[in-house]
Amino acid sequence: MKNSFQRRAVSLAALSFLGVLSVNAFAQSAPLSLQEVTVTGNPLGSSDLIAPATQLSGTELLLRAKTTLGETLDGTPGVSSTYFGPNASRPIIRGLDGDRIRILNNGGGSLDVSSLSYDHAVTLDPLSIERIEVLRGPGALMYGGSAVGGVVNVIDNRIAREPQFDEGGGVSGKTDLNYATGNSERGKGLLLEAGNTRYQLHVDAFDRQTGNVSVPVDLACTQNGVTTTQRKICNSASNTNGQALGGSVFFDNGYLGASATDYKSTYGTVAEDNVTIAMKSNRYALEGELRNLGGFIQSVKGQFSQTDYTHTEFEGATPGTVFKNNGNDLRLEARLAKRGNFDGMFGLQTQTNRFSADGAEAFAPHSKTDQTAAFAYEEMATSWGKLSLGGRLESVRVESLGSADSSRFIVGARDFNAASYALGSLWNVSPGWKLTSNLAYTERAPKDYELFANGPHLATAAYEVGAANLNKEKSGNLDVGAAWKAGANRFGVNAYVSRFQNYIALDRTPGVWLSKANGAPVPQSDPDALPLYQYEPVRARFVGLESSGNVRLLEGASTLDLTLRGDLVRATNLDSGAALPRIAPWRVGSTLFWVSGPWGANFGFDHSGAQNRVPVTDRATDAYTLWNLAGTYRTRAGAASLLWFARLDNITHQLAYSASSVLTTTAFPKAPMPGRSLKVGMQASF
Repeated sequence: MKNSFQRRAVSLAALSFLGVLSVNAFAQSAPLSLQEVTVTGNPLGSSDLIAPATQLSGTELLLRAKTTLGETLDGTPGVSSTYFGPNASRPIIRGLDGDRIRILNNGGGSLDVSSLSYDHAVTLDPLSIERIEVLRGPGALMYGGSAVGGVVNVIDNRIAREPQFDEGGGVSGKTDLNYATGNSERGKGLLLEAGNTRYQLHVDAFDRQTGNVSVPVDLACTQNGVTTTQRKICNSASNTNGQALGGSVFFDNGYLGASATDYKSTYGTVAEDNVTIAMKSNRYALEGELRNLGGFIQSVKGQFSQTDYTHTEFEGATPGTVFKNNGNDLRLEARLAKRGNFDGMFGLQTQTNRFSADGAEAFAPHSKTDQTAAFAYEEMATSWGKLSLGGRLESVRVESLGSADSSRFIVGARDFNAASYALGSLWNVSPGWKLTSNLAYTERAPKDYELFANGPHLATAAYEVGAANLNKEKSGNLDVGAAWKAGANRFGVNAYVSRFQNYIALDRTPGVWLSKANGAPVPQSDPDALPLYQYEPVRARFVGLESSGNVRLLEGASTLDLTLRGDLVRATNLDSGAALPRIAPWRVGSTLFWVSGPWGANFGFDHSGAQNRVPVTDRATDAYTLWNLAGTYRTRAGAASLLWFARLDNITHQLAYSASSVLTTTAFPKAPMPGRSLKVGMQASF
């Protein structure tokens, strides 16, 4: 099996070299372009992206930032959120979540266990983020089968890739302070950078404390045996902090850098009134690049990261189940010299994970996952636009090691060879107009918990059982888009369909209840009874539409813009004809943006339709509209630039429940969306 993979990997790498053999002038290739573009969507640095992508940074990111990555991105066309209360939320892209969405940190793997359970938070905090790139759809296949839905790349400057200062050196920094009324949030962050043209140092730290989140409905809360009624989400407080140190050394044709990051968070799980999670993650990264090599290969880039992650679930003050994940991620990319109209790259990636869960609520065994992959991407420029071809081959071994605390887990291993391919095109129809298309075939190896889970998962109120005989998840994906731009006016729309031959679904077995203590069948009336959910392959189809636009209403000393956005997705289990669970309803939104000198303001709404198309075991949700208002003011204090801001969310104090949150079904009505909240803050930069 390994020999077969090696032959296919060599064949894939050879795709990058097609059309090159007759060229003998590689040394005359131009230096590598380092434009500020959405690098996740196109490793070749082009400003014309074929795959649909979104970038958030600067003031836009500051005003959108919430306490979690999922809620920060929620409402972006095509992106919703798992919303396990205000402290744990992962992005959902085009109806796909979990291990079908790849979350990266500076292009390298973010090795937490947020995809294992909805109550496990992502170890990336918006307070420490400089930019977020979201790549939707099949163009993300270079990051593996776990990116069939898309990629979210969280970017900071802990390892600088270009000098920020001149030869004389300098110092820059940024500080953030904010307070919010809805959850008594108190956040602060500090970033400092110093260096010259040969080196750069980076240090940052952040701290956020929140209380229970205010909501527009009375909720019961039972803690320490006492039940109270309050207009707050019980057990939704949190305390999160982190710090990082990084540095880079620059030379004439490249750089080498390293960073160390510490992240800690203690937060309530919302689904259980007395359960909190204490999480800790240490991540170490090394990154470097050699440019302008001449010859066949123009540049080589390498990234390595090592992560030690652990979290402990506490019942009151008593420690319970402990989850650990230790992993390494290595990615090497080689940029080829241009050959006429051809431009490309190829690379290798390896990733290892060692996972363990120990305690009464460990529903997955100790496991090891090893993955090796080869990938290639090639573009051909044409008179009308460009074509792209990409592919990735993976060898994955998933091994269950059982558990010393339980005999219910299967011990064994599975090996998978997965292949993914994509073909894209961009057509510049006329000045301002372009059409894009992406066609992809993707294979994803099952995860350890999909194969070997067997135990109570109290966060989702289920007894989960894996299927050790699962095969690869296979899907065909098509995305077509149109975009127009003229000055500040723009419009874009994408339609897509993804059809899965064997979508690995976690489905409830009707009428079967198991004891959370020993897994034995029990009647529903038993206090320890949990419904049985099993991982099984089904045929599935996801069809959707997403669009966004901007209209400049006023031009001059003051500007006024109207932004429009909307999306919808319909996901179906083709074997049963039923809807797939946790799919966001159709959504539309609009915002007015006004800027005049140092002043800025925006006012808008986001409307979510009713979601009645749900499985029989899930709860339907009503439609709702959330109105929002924000204002900014820029000024200077000496060498510092100050940005004051205020944001009022959910102005009408609307009661709303998320259709894409498992809590809406398993813990109703404990976790509605947050109510009215005023957030004020200041960001100072120098």
